[in-house]
Amino acid sequence: MAKIDEALEKIAADVCERHGVYIYNTEYKKEGSEYFLRLYIDKDGGVTIEDCENVSREISPLLDDLTFIKEAYIFEVSSPGIDRALTRDWHFEKVMGQEIDIKLFAPIEGKKEISGILTKYQNGEITVSVNDKEITIEKGKAASVRLAFTF
Repeated sequence: MAKIDEALEKIAADVCERHGVYIYNTEYKKEGSEYFLRLYIDKDGGVTIEDCENVSREISPLLDDLTFIKEAYIFEVSSPGIDRALTRDWHFEKVMGQEIDIKLFAPIEGKKEISGILTKYQNGEITVSVNDKEITIEKGKAASVRLAFTF
């Protein structure tokens, strides 16, 4: 799957730059019986539906070059959303000082979910402040890490 993600990024890089957006993340995954190839884009101030449509329209015909994808798939371009997943090192750096939600594979201190202020990210370790206590978690022990969104 990494090969597919890398190929999509390579195809999308120039298109995104021309449209004033940047690649936030890529994803190729099976959901139910369908495969999805997703490109998440962003820009300062957030992306619009028109941004997504324009990028999608220009990239779709270029995907025919991805002959190594054997399955039929649905291509989507979207915003990473308010509660965006944090997967890449620069994602963590960009939201330093903000609240994040971490879901763990196995409990730490009896909890499988931790919410706190991101205070440090270094060498694959996430440090959050929870009730004035610092907790450090290896990124590999997290099932998901997302920017917190509260109403």
